[in-house]
Amino acid sequence: MPSATPHINAIGTATPTHDIHTAFIDWVAARLDNSRERGLFERMVKRAGIGHRWSVLPKTAGGGSPVAEGGFYENGMPPTSQRMAIYAQAAPQLAMEAIAALPEAPDPAGITHLVVASCTGFTAPGLDQLIASRLGLSGSVERTLVGFMGCYGAVTALRSAWHIVRSEPEARVLVVATELSTLHLQTGGSIDEFLAMLLFGDGAAAAIVSAEPSGLAIDRQFAATLPESGDLIRWHIGDTGFAMHLSGEVPGRIGEALGTDGFRGAVCGGADPQTVDGWAVHAGGRSILDAVEKALGLGTDALAASRAILAESGNMSSATLMFVLRRLMAGPGIDNGVAIAFGPGLAAEGFGFRSA
Repeated sequence: MPSATPHINAIGTATPTHDIHTAFIDWVAARLDNSRERGLFERMVKRAGIGHRWSVLPKTAGGGSPVAEGGFYENGMPPTSQRMAIYAQAAPQLAMEAIAALPEAPDPAGITHLVVASCTGFTAPGLDQLIASRLGLSGSVERTLVGFMGCYGAVTALRSAWHIVRSEPEARVLVVATELSTLHLQTGGSIDEFLAMLLFGDGAAAAIVSAEPSGLAIDRQFAATLPESGDLIRWHIGDTGFAMHLSGEVPGRIGEALGTDGFRGAVCGGADPQTVDGWAVHAGGRSILDAVEKALGLGTDALAASRAILAESGNMSSATLMFVLRRLMAGPGIDNGVAIAFGPGLAAEGFGFRSA
């Protein structure tokens, strides 16, 4: 008996309403005494391709940002415990907003599985349990929590749903990715830290995956870890939040890998990259999108959906790819699509898809 073909039937997305991008830029500029570093930061701001990044952290009473007087970061770096307390409240709330943004409200009685991805916080009961409770899911719903996999976490979550539907054709899986990156501002003063934090914002996405032939059909899966690259993307859990290290070598290593026949063949399913008519590339940053575009010889509009999401919301870690997929679903039909995200490892995870 052939396996059912899993489909992403619908996607809903949500971002907070507090835009912190400009406030962050001004905050960093005031802390860079070295003129060379200040000039570098200003150049990177201009070429980042980001117009907005959103945060769950509230505005101050006077309308200021989290780094302003009366803001969350006013008196230095809050301990990880305070950041996680906000995560426990704000993460399920933003997740529920993404679920509410689905074209049709999911019937709790019809959901058989829940898969949740998040790498920006910890709480117990877990985010999966908090979502299940608020949505009114049955206690018999099977839950999976994908934690700390970084920007490709949504691929892993969707892959889990793909396996579930292939083995249980009647399954209806709710997949949620929720990230609150702005809870982890650091003040170490390193220009590399500031450049990494320039990319990240908060966001959540939700998807329904089932055998129902609507939306995007998922055809295949792929995964690859680049050798000797484990130090290029790292998270360190410290006393004042999660500190990220994002090496400037990442775009080059990605481009180098995509330039090899084996890696490029795995990503494109053996097809010529020019025959791919739908690219959902994780909007990890403009330099990463440029590296993918150049290595595969793509046209200047091939990654338009990814660049648009980057401009509107920045890098929202695991949730970002689902924002890109939602944008593609609203456009013309796709015969041969590729979704790919990069994260700690350095690893690439993805799948092939097509319009139903």
